[in-house]
Amino acid sequence: MAGASRLPTWFLSHGGGPWPWMDEMRPLMAGLEHSLRELPATLPQRPRAVLMISGHWESPAFAVMSHAQPPMLYDYYGFPAHTYRVRYPAPGSPELAAEVRELIAAADLPVTLDSARGFDHGAFVPMAVLWPEADMPLVQLSLRADFDPAVHLMLGRALAPLRDSGVLIVGSGLSWHNLRMMGPEAREPSQAFDDWLQQTLVGSDPAEREARLVRWRDAPAARLAHPREDHLLPLMVAAGAAHDDRGDCPYHEAGVFGGVVVSSFRFGAT
Repeated sequence: MAGASRLPTWFLSHGGGPWPWMDEMRPLMAGLEHSLRELPATLPQRPRAVLMISGHWESPAFAVMSHAQPPMLYDYYGFPAHTYRVRYPAPGSPELAAEVRELIAAADLPVTLDSARGFDHGAFVPMAVLWPEADMPLVQLSLRADFDPAVHLMLGRALAPLRDSGVLIVGSGLSWHNLRMMGPEAREPSQAFDDWLQQTLVGSDPAEREARLVRWRDAPAARLAHPREDHLLPLMVAAGAAHDDRGDCPYHEAGVFGGVVVSSFRFGAT
């Protein structure tokens, strides 16, 4: 992409379920919605595409969505019937999928293309707020099912060249993801884990950041925050792709879901 500025990478806390289509949930997600609506204006230019690493897709090897017009995948349960008719008709990009596959393979990481996969809600929920016109090409990339943080940091480093060719790399998860602890009892442990995230991602240099992320299980309340780390691993990819860029925290909110402290993080250009 001639003349492109290097794009930042992001880790987004994407909220709960299909909240943008639920009037009863949107007031609870108002802070998050505002931060997402503001995000495109902070970019140095409009991306040519978004590469989304969602906490809702795991595969034995890394898998890249290659469908030109991906279908919808309603991977949530117990929500109103109309939320299973939501459409987010963004185009895919087989060309970007092939580019992503080549970069990952060049890093000696096993990778496949998936021509059937549809958009899961870890992707289409934030994208419906970021680009409601659904005119931004979107490709999803899976997590690897072993959840190895060092491998996901390595994946991010492999993908970093995309930042210079107009691709916005976004990890989509939640900084706190314990579905059995979402009320007032989560306030103190989620604050403790968020304090660790802030020190790691905002208060540390890039080398220390990666070392701390590899040892994330040593963080205060780590396994309370993430009994299963599917919603944390997208952060590793965003941080790996950041290279030497420092992090900041454009979205931080206390009291979400009745008491949870949540944050989103950005690495690089504003």
